[in-house]
Amino acid sequence: MSTLVIRPEWLFDGSTIEDTNGDAERAVRWLRRNRHPKNPAPGHPFHLDEWQERIIRAIFGPRNPDGTRKIKKVVIQLGRGSRKTALAAAIVLLCTFGPEKIPGGLIQSAAFARKQARELFEEVALIVSQDRRYKGTARVREYKSQISNLKTRTRYEAVSSEGLGQHGSTPSVVVADELHAWTTEKHRELWRVLSSALDKTNNSLMVVLTTAGRGQETLAYKEVSAAKRIQTGEIVDPHVLPVIFEASADVDWKDEAVWHKLLPGLASGYPSLQALRERKIKAEYSVIEREILQQLYLGVWQNQSASPFVDMVTYDRCGAVPVDYAKIGKSKPCFLGVDLSEISDLTSVVAAWPTEDGGYIVKPWFFCPADALAKKSRAEGVNYQEWVKVGLITPTPGKAVNYEFVEDVIRHICAEFDVRQIAFDPWRAKQTQQSLMADSLPVVDFRQGFISMSPACDEVERAIIEGKFYHGGNAILRWNFDNVAVVRDAAGNRKFDKGNSRDKIDGAVAALMAVRFAAIYQDNRSRYNDPDAEGIMTF
Repeated sequence: MSTLVIRPEWLFDGSTIEDTNGDAERAVRWLRRNRHPKNPAPGHPFHLDEWQERIIRAIFGPRNPDGTRKIKKVVIQLGRGSRKTALAAAIVLLCTFGPEKIPGGLIQSAAFARKQARELFEEVALIVSQDRRYKGTARVREYKSQISNLKTRTRYEAVSSEGLGQHGSTPSVVVADELHAWTTEKHRELWRVLSSALDKTNNSLMVVLTTAGRGQETLAYKEVSAAKRIQTGEIVDPHVLPVIFEASADVDWKDEAVWHKLLPGLASGYPSLQALRERKIKAEYSVIEREILQQLYLGVWQNQSASPFVDMVTYDRCGAVPVDYAKIGKSKPCFLGVDLSEISDLTSVVAAWPTEDGGYIVKPWFFCPADALAKKSRAEGVNYQEWVKVGLITPTPGKAVNYEFVEDVIRHICAEFDVRQIAFDPWRAKQTQQSLMADSLPVVDFRQGFISMSPACDEVERAIIEGKFYHGGNAILRWNFDNVAVVRDAAGNRKFDKGNSRDKIDGAVAALMAVRFAAIYQDNRSRYNDPDAEGIMTF
């Protein structure tokens, strides 16, 4: 189980946590003197379990020689019901009214929507409004989602992407709540504004709270992935505190021992063990319930698509096999699939070579108008400019895709490899097809209906499941496959679809076409070489 579950063991092993100047002890003692109306215990004490207190100590204990905190960023991935809001409220209280307050300082919590942003605000407001010791010190402005310390002029406010007016503010602490739901360009802009604002002060703190999400081209996935590498010791960054509870996709989600590993509050009654057991029963027969249990409680990151074509963990294993495209040359028959985009969209060309083990080597080329890269990055929430920098996208001149540029690349591919067929979806491609056919290149149609797409889906799925879809780990091709949603007709035939208008599947569609013709070639060659095959005449 240890290889399938990642968690911060230091929270539970009793190891010493640095407390340079005693700030961690002061913080914990101050919190314990607070009251929380939601706690039914006598006196309503503000209670944090030991593992939560250790997080507080790890944030506020280690100090630089000048007294500033060593920890600049905290990334916490925890399952639903683990009282992340209470932990965030503790941090906000410490920095607004407690020993970590800065006179005139600004603490901001941010969420993907106004309603979500209000949740943490309501938690803090409830505490300060029900505790008599805050009378005369705390001022709660409900309509502004703001709480002020009247003595020090320190203030806390909740913001969201729906009210992007944060340019120019200088927060000392930012709490980014439920980062897995920050999926639009507005959310990314909010993140850029808040994270860059923290650079204005020396003693700033960013706290990221999230559950597992969907897809790998999201802000949350990138933040959690970087933190996870620190937690596992792969990289060293003393300024980041990772608290990642995560399971791999093949973990036994029905095992209650796994639940207890990943949900540190479960033994104390949060979330409800009985409720999880009831959810497990539903998950046995409902894929949706299973994904909820895995993602939101056990920290299993899901495919980008809600109705995925393949398991992306299985897909990724195919990329572990190194591919030397330079050695292929004309030694193997090559088949191309071409998906021409709309005017300013992503265009893809994918080559497929059949292999001796019944699989396929695939290589993609991606194109995008140079003048549309920034706009597409903002609209789709992925970094096209970064993909250009690392050579995964070739920018074409202008604001619209330059089909002549793509044609020249296809001609170059045909000169380098033994291209037998070039498959196009004929919609939007007639002029390009005619131009290539004028050069006697082997252009063929591949219509995108269920009848033609379904056997292609079957063949690509088989190759991926058997670990024989050798894609070389191309990040954009992976993103495209992760975006694929599968739809079926009344007869059960399948084809690819986009689950969201922003999600791109062009490379996956082009790969499907290329592999389909490579499979037909393999099948015909096998039948021709089989002396027992019927219906084949040789001359």
